[in-house]
Amino acid sequence: MLFGKKSGIKNRNRERYERVRRLMWIKCESCGKLVYYKDYKDNKYICPSCGRAFIMTPKQRFDLLFDDNSWVRLPSPNVSDDPLQFVDRVPYQDRLTEARSETGCYDAVSTADGVIGGIPSTVCVLNGLFMMGSMGRAAGDAIVAAIEHAVSERRPFIMVTSSGGARMQENILSLMQMARTTVAVNKLHANGIPYIVLLTDPTFGGVTASFAMLGDIHIAEKGARIGFAGRRVIEQNIREKLPSNFQTADYLYEHGMVDMVVARGELHDALARILSVLTKQERAPKQIVATTPPHDSSKKIRGMGESEAYDKVLLARNENRPHFLDYINGIVDDWTYLAGDRLYSEDAAMASGIGFWRGIPAVIIGQEQGRSIETRQKHRFGMANPDGYRKAQRMMRLAEKFELPLISLFDTAGAFAGREGEERGQSQAVASSIAMGLSIKTPYVAVNVGQGGSGGAIAIGTGDRVLMLENAIYSVIAPESCASILWRDNNYKATAATAMRLTARDMADMNVIDEIIHEPAGGAHTDWQTTMELLGKSVAKHILELQQIPVSELPSRRAEKFLAMTRDVEIYQPEHVGEEH
Repeated sequence: MLFGKKSGIKNRNRERYERVRRLMWIKCESCGKLVYYKDYKDNKYICPSCGRAFIMTPKQRFDLLFDDNSWVRLPSPNVSDDPLQFVDRVPYQDRLTEARSETGCYDAVSTADGVIGGIPSTVCVLNGLFMMGSMGRAAGDAIVAAIEHAVSERRPFIMVTSSGGARMQENILSLMQMARTTVAVNKLHANGIPYIVLLTDPTFGGVTASFAMLGDIHIAEKGARIGFAGRRVIEQNIREKLPSNFQTADYLYEHGMVDMVVARGELHDALARILSVLTKQERAPKQIVATTPPHDSSKKIRGMGESEAYDKVLLARNENRPHFLDYINGIVDDWTYLAGDRLYSEDAAMASGIGFWRGIPAVIIGQEQGRSIETRQKHRFGMANPDGYRKAQRMMRLAEKFELPLISLFDTAGAFAGREGEERGQSQAVASSIAMGLSIKTPYVAVNVGQGGSGGAIAIGTGDRVLMLENAIYSVIAPESCASILWRDNNYKATAATAMRLTARDMADMNVIDEIIHEPAGGAHTDWQTTMELLGKSVAKHILELQQIPVSELPSRRAEKFLAMTRDVEIYQPEHVGEEH
């Protein structure tokens, strides 16, 4: 025995010290630094050194998401253990026993009822601390039961995921949970129940390939890793190094798979905003406050005065004219930007989201042109790729599911003409947007707020009511291009503009639009406040009128409206001269 060592006493003190130390300090798996537990808890279980978001327990998630940390846990169905009698290095039954002991949970799924932003909701958590959040029979049954409860109680359903995928120890029985949970999700959609998925770190495999990617809205927690196959598996298969941001929340946002990336501390408020719109809460119209950017009214604009029609073209293109996001900031309350086509990309040229338009919950889409050099490049001057039009279609479906009015503010020179657009099906994307806009069963108001250019405009312009700002234009091609092609001289652009009859007054005369919204003297760019007040009031009036019509009747009325267009327009034709034979 070593000198000074008292058998048992020092060892017991050491064990106690280690136990206390483990409770007081947490080692970050990302940066390796020790984090004082109180700081770690106060920071919502995020490492204060590197920002790594640790996996939260179901209780911690419920406390984070529900109002006032108040919630009631729901019972989970009982499922027999180890149906395959699976044994690897350790029997599956022993793994379950250990996981239950460590987490205090029966299996990987926990569900609770509570209130989010004053709205009764159900939250279901896939616990990444229970066997890596893997999905087996117990988890599948618990998710199905939670969804059926949400449907029966008409409660919005929020699914929080953290998982490595399907549970190997249950083999095909685990794989079938992908189909079973999808059946349950289809019930949510069929019953018009809001389904929001919160993807947290990590979410992979059969979970992402089923219920986790079928939400109405996808929120990725900042810092989350999300994918189908693991990074190492992919690198081994393709034998190349993947980008450092591969399968991160931001990466999925850029590629159109999630609507937003939200920091953990902001999740509750984000959910509350979304639910308030989807559940059509009452909201008083917000006061419109808009500041007109400074502009030089004395500056001579090249081309002005050549013809009245071409003057309208130049006013529609004025760089100080309000754009989509300007109208959103001025008119819409509780705006939530929704991103991505869920297929390939997030196209910033086509902006979309939900909010309250003069107190009316609505889905709003439109082209954003940008204002500075950087933002114009980002938004591609409002010329969308196929991804943008497919995002618009997704918003149309969202509006239809919740019977929310759809508002489009179109303002584009046209759909983007480029190689990538052709490769991804620009024509098909525009055509599908037109078709869907004509068929959705919900009120649809489209407003031409600037340039209504070709198919890129009509793709989101087939509303029950089509409105047009006084100095906006609507045409199949730009007058400059028309002059170059037909007159073979760009100098005839003003003549072409007159001949094309592309002004709001022309559109009203030809029954293409339902109303001209007046602009302040000098144009919308001279007085944003008045422009937004007039636009906001007009759109709200038409929505309220359309909401008096049964939604089942709207598509047929819309179809008849567009079929009737151009029938009664007299177009000059030269006297027919018979051909000599």
